[in-house]
Amino acid sequence: PSANLSGHISPTRAEHVLADLEGRVDLILDAGECPLGLESTVVRVMDDGRVRILRPGAVTREDLARVLECKARIEDEAMLTTQTSQIESPGMLARHYAPEKPLRLDVRRPAADEFMIGFGEIAGDANLSTAGDLGEAAARLFSLLRMAEASDKPRIAVAPIPSEGLGRAIRDRLARAAQAPLAQEKEE
Repeated sequence: PSANLSGHISPTRAEHVLADLEGRVDLILDAGECPLGLESTVVRVMDDGRVRILRPGAVTREDLARVLECKARIEDEAMLTTQTSQIESPGMLARHYAPEKPLRLDVRRPAADEFMIGFGEIAGDANLSTAGDLGEAAARLFSLLRMAEASDKPRIAVAPIPSEGLGRAIRDRLARAAQAPLAQEKEE
């Protein structure tokens, strides 16, 4: 995913790119659905050998540790910021990957006016992965956010996602998508 309007939900299919960029580009190549769903992991290797994760992605912290054979200290640096001068990597703004509807996170029971994106045993109007598979959830995330945005319901709710492995990257994208100028309601 890269051919998108800055700040909007990333595309994972050619039809998403067309919806966002129609009339702005001459050609869109369709190579099928993005198999990983999430954008790349962005890291910064420091002079002292530390590896900072600037944007978690499809390559997890655990994957990095395995490849680096734990020779480097890996730090999570992903942050929410509104200051463009502090941006070291694409996708670090507080509001990014965002639908044009309010989005609530860690919801187990949606309100009647919310399009519910479920996960695992928590059902919804659509489910990231009924099996609770984080790889499947990552691959489906942006597509389901677009589905929710296109629905007739004015708000979106998303079930809790574990914060290990790919869950870190999924939660990062959802936290940025949920940032909005509107006041977010807390679940009762």
